Amino acid sequence: MTQASLHALLERIGNLLRERARSIATSEGLKLAQLDALVYLSRANRYSDTTSAVVDYLGATKGSVSQTLTALERKDLVERVPDEVDGRVSHCRLTRRGRQVAREAFPSDLLEGPDRPQLERELVTLLGDIQQSRGGRGFGVCRTCVHFTRVGQGHRCGLTGEPLTLPESRLLCREHEPPMLGENG
Repeated sequence: MTQASLHALLERIGNLLRERARSIATSEGLKLAQLDALVYLSRANRYSDTTSAVVDYLGATKGSVSQTLTALERKDLVERVPDEVDGRVSHCRLTRRGRQVAREAFPSDLLEGPDRPQLERELVTLLGDIQQSRGGRGFGVCRTCVHFTRVGQGHRCGLTGEPLTLPESRLLCREHEPPMLGENG
């Protein structure tokens, strides 16, 4: 496959997914950026549900993300909760209604069909390569991180030392580092 054909295919798939997201956002009275933030927060772990993490993930400015989160708060889709340890930090938590809207939007029903594990691995690699070339963060799923450890019947973040629940291990983390080839996550 040539770079041009790969680019064209990814661009077309992206456009179809954005069209679907735009439709959902419109039906919910949201802007597309608001839906993007909502979906991200539905997938973010407790280390990655802050304004600065949303800024990093969406590649937007702090001001626009702050306005987006304020609008989501006014629509009762998100609430900001002060961090228990560092009062300067607030976590953005979805309300019940926010979780409903995010579930409707992600994953897209356009992607229904047979599992494609090889395609997923290749796209993860491509995304990682692109992010690394641009100096961006990886934002991978916690349980696939080099810092993820199993302790007895539980899990722990090797970076923070904190225990993780099974549901938390399935969420996005801004501190994610993929394991080196040959390592198990």
